[in-house]
Amino acid sequence: MGTSGAISAAGSVSRTRIWLGVLLVVVGFFGHFFAARAIGGSYVAFRDHIFGFFLILVVTGGIIAWLGTRFWKGRRDLTVLIIGVVQALFGIVIYIFRYHV
Repeated sequence: MGTSGAISAAGSVSRTRIWLGVLLVVVGFFGHFFAARAIGGSYVAFRDHIFGFFLILVVTGGIIAWLGTRFWKGRRDLTVLIIGVVQALFGIVIYIFRYHV
């Protein structure tokens, strides 16, 4: 009559993982934002930190997206989640090391 539950569940995309990945990207952004604010809050600090965030996002996002097409094709939720984890880790590390310039 229809597709079995196991087959349809294996190919489904988890919205929870996608939203968690997006939330982690936002956490990474705020790590850069608050680090720029903590070291003086000047225009140059904000410009450099926000540019760094987007540069890291483009480079690591491109690498992870390429790996996603090679190893977990069709699982965009995993790709977004991994990008989010990487961005959150970078943002937290940048915030922790904000005074070691």
